[in-house]
Amino acid sequence: MSLRPPRQMVVVVVIAAVLGIGTGVWFAGHDTRPAIAPPLQRPAVAAAQPGDPMPAITLPDLHGHPVDLARFRGRPLLINVWASWCGPCVEEVPALTAFADAQGASGVQVLGLALDTPEGVRDFLARIPVAYPIVLDTPGPADASVRLGNAQGLLPYSVLVDAEGRIVKQKLGPLSAGEIEAWARH
Repeated sequence: MSLRPPRQMVVVVVIAAVLGIGTGVWFAGHDTRPAIAPPLQRPAVAAAQPGDPMPAITLPDLHGHPVDLARFRGRPLLINVWASWCGPCVEEVPALTAFADAQGASGVQVLGLALDTPEGVRDFLARIPVAYPIVLDTPGPADASVRLGNAQGLLPYSVLVDAEGRIVKQKLGPLSAGEIEAWARH
């Protein structure tokens, strides 16, 4: 009795091996996975620059009522973007409050834009009250501060808008007491 496989069996095994190797080589050179669409990119938010009109922004106040920032046109507007958890923001609030109080009915208006929760802002204002209006926004890549030119998304951030609604100045970092008056004179 011979232990050698019949010649036909050897030929079939060789052909199967060649086909298997050939198929492997073909699949290695071809991507057979289903096509997956790349992740959707968020549209870039246009960050305003000095000379640009202030973007159309409507945000809720602490009571949830919408505030259209266009309503401040007619007088210069200093928008201060802050948060209750931001140390430098908290430090500049007394100077901003004093500045706002000194402006009267015809001076520069001050608006606080809090990138914070309503509860965080209410707790803060219970300790350190301010008389100027506060609006709220959720921090993110397209929040109001980014649209107002804060490309880095850092706080505090201030924007000076003229009476016609054009951005005059932008500043990243805290405003000191003496600096606010000089900075607001455009």
